[in-house]
Amino acid sequence: MWSSHKPWIPRPMLSVHVRMGDKACEIRVAPLEEYMRLADRIRERFPELNRIWLSTEMKEVVDRSKEYGQWRFYYVEVARQVGNNLMAEYEAILEREMSTNYPLVKFLMASEADFFIGALGSIWCFLIDGMRNTGGKLMSGFLSVNKDRFWHWLSDVQSVSVWNQFRSVSRAVLDTKQIKHRLQGR
Repeated sequence: MWSSHKPWIPRPMLSVHVRMGDKACEIRVAPLEEYMRLADRIRERFPELNRIWLSTEMKEVVDRSKEYGQWRFYYVEVARQVGNNLMAEYEAILEREMSTNYPLVKFLMASEADFFIGALGSIWCFLIDGMRNTGGKLMSGFLSVNKDRFWHWLSDVQSVSVWNQFRSVSRAVLDTKQIKHRLQGR
């Protein structure tokens, strides 16, 4: 049986996924301050925005969020990483049920938020962006703390709508290139 019920989320909501720890061996990890600079830029365009769904495994990030009194942070109360433990070690601390339910809640909340800030190069952020796109949030944008792939062309985003136009063109260009390569047998 299908249901149209969705979780209640105070609106507008910005989702911020801050990954640190062992991810540093794969991509440049950014401190919370860089995410918050992007959040402030979104807020300039949408002054009523004052809520952040904070998704992170790091205790330090949750502790630092308290320094941003102009924002109201929401997050799951769960044991968090201290230091640079491997993700597998952290999940073992949470135990099976929590290490399954906690990421699912983070994922669903992030995909339902009105705006999203993450890190290009993070598979988790890629999955969230994909879910947001299929859930009708294609035009709501994805801001990244990493200057990865397309970001060197658009270093000073003036508005979310500009980013969405750029993002649509970039995806179309990528799709065209991928189709050409497949047709040419590459």
